[in-house]
Amino acid sequence: MFYWIMKRIFIAPLVNLLFRPWVKGMDNIPAEGGAILASNHLSVSDSIFLPVAVDRPVVFLAKSDYFTGKGLKGKLTAAFFRLSNQLPMDRSGGTASADSLGAGEQVLREGKLLGIYPEGTRSPDGRLYRGKLGVAKLALAAGVPVIPVAMIGTDKVQPIGKTVPNIRRVGMVIGEPLDFSRYAGMAEDRFVQRSVTDEIMYALMRLSGQEYVDVYAQTVKNQLAAAKKQAKAEHSRAAHAKAEQAKADHAKTGHIQAEHTQAGQTPSEQATAGQAKADGAQPERPGPDAATGEGQDAGAAS
Repeated sequence: MFYWIMKRIFIAPLVNLLFRPWVKGMDNIPAEGGAILASNHLSVSDSIFLPVAVDRPVVFLAKSDYFTGKGLKGKLTAAFFRLSNQLPMDRSGGTASADSLGAGEQVLREGKLLGIYPEGTRSPDGRLYRGKLGVAKLALAAGVPVIPVAMIGTDKVQPIGKTVPNIRRVGMVIGEPLDFSRYAGMAEDRFVQRSVTDEIMYALMRLSGQEYVDVYAQTVKNQLAAAKKQAKAEHSRAAHAKAEQAKADHAKTGHIQAEHTQAGQTPSEQATAGQAKADGAQPERPGPDAATGEGQDAGAAS
């Protein structure tokens, strides 16, 4: 009930008014029966635009972090995701990930639509990255078709790190269902899983027009984060070295001034003496009794 109220009354009218989403290939989504909607992932808002466009309810596998937040905000976020047909997806691997896929498989066996992002995380730069095997495991285990869905322009609406979306039009291209029944009984074969996943990613590349990169998106994200951390550390070291040098220069200047002061010279005298020394000249000294002229008179008399 919550899903339909939010979709029909609140979210869909607002999304259609502001973003005017266009959809191509809606007829490729079956009217009934289980199927996987495998989408590229450009923005967190992908999980809003796609369910709004599809008439049937779509259950999404969302990262488990959305369900484990602390405080009031975390609890409200978790409640919203649960009430809007989202299932926690643990991406740490092992038993936890297997349990998450098991929940998704149950959804498919109940004849529902399951949305999944084969890349596992949002694209860090708008390119399409290598798919993880979870989508193939689900398709082979449940024996359902996979429908590739290309989100267009959602990264411009809400780039990574941006909370308030930009108002502009977005689109979706829904491809023809991919049938993997030829692999029946081979669900546990990792070579088959990789073949199925690569076929899905190829379909997404063709529909979206994205450049394909045969590495995992999370690997690239980790590399970017490490490079950013290193650059920040280098900047901090450079700033610290500059501050230490300035401190040393200041201390050296103060020490020199202290030595000259102890010798009875004022700062202006120090400057005059320093300039004279630099020019190779000796300070001018007045002759005896120069002020009175007595010395000159005495010399003349002699």
